[in-house]
Order: sequence, then C-alpha cells, then structure tokens
Amino acid sequence: MKRIAILASGAGSNAANIIEYFKSNAGAEVVLIASNKSDAGVLSIAINNAIPTFILNKHNFKESNDFIRELKSRQVDFIVLAGFLWKVPAAFVYEFPMRIINIHPSLLPKYGGKGMYGHFVHEAVHAAHEAESGITIHWVNEHYDEGAIIAQYRTDISEGDSVADIERKVRALEIEWFPHVLKEVLTSC
Repeated sequence: MKRIAILASGAGSNAANIIEYFKSNAGAEVVLIASNKSDAGVLSIAINNAIPTFILNKHNFKESNDFIRELKSRQVDFIVLAGFLWKVPAAFVYEFPMRIINIHPSLLPKYGGKGMYGHFVHEAVHAAHEAESGITIHWVNEHYDEGAIIAQYRTDISEGDSVADIERKVRALEIEWFPHVLKEVLTSC
C-alpha cells in the first residue's frame, strides 16, 4: 500500500477526486494533506475524510527540514501536487527523487513556468487562439513545470470557446485522468 501526501493551495477538487478514487481502488491511500494557506478548502476535505493536515510556511517548507521530517515520520512514499502554487525546494526533490508528481493545466512545455497556473494559463491559451489545450502530469524537478512528462491529455478548443469554457474542458480532463495516471505510476514503482 503506497502512502500519499497531497499538497494543495486552493479548494481541493483534485485532492477530493484522488481521495475518493483510492477509497475504491486499492494500492494507495492519502495519509496527509498539506497546504500553504490555512483557510484553503482542501483542509476541510481532509477533515471530512479524517486525513491529518499540515500547514506549510516559509520556514517549515523552504528554510528547514521540518516538513521533510513530517513526511518521513508518516512514511510517505509519494507527494502529489494538486493545485499547489509554491515552487518545491531542491531539498525536497533530492529527498524524494522521482516521487513528486504535479498536474499542470496546459500541454507543457507551453504555458508553464512561474506565475502560470489556473486561470492565467487558460487566459494565455485563449489569447493565443490555440486549437487545443489539455493537462500534463509530470515529475517535479527543481524548476517550475520542467520535470519529465508522465502523461498528457488533450481537448479541442472551438473558435467560440471562452476562457471559462477552456477551464471547464481542462478540469474535466483533470478529474478523469489524474487518479488513473497516479495509480499506474504507483503500481509501476
């Protein structure tokens, strides 16, 4: 049984989806939810599912090994970034090599990097009149959105699609594919 920690900064829709998926698909369990925002919706999801939480701050995440020690004390096998907006420090990447996975709401390498998350990505895709968008699930390295790609899924964008339409289509891909890809990765490791 693989033990997963999820890091999220917002409402937690991907975290909720992962939690539900692994309740009925053996092989992994979410043992910790961490957020850099003490009022993030993902923390309520954790509480409702009796999953321990951890609040991240600059000190315990970037300047010390406090969070690394927390993860190790809980015997975490994999870290999943599900809408987590902070850059992962190099110390984490080295401590958990090829065990940190992120989902990004574009077809990387397009529309990745610092400041490119959520609606900013969808606005950029819309402004560029792209014919498609999608999601990228990738390994995390010490650079924003540059880790090796695990999987990508695409959706067509119609000429009349708004930013909200693009976001809705991309969100549907996240909900459909993220837990399945995680299960495949966890099974193969």
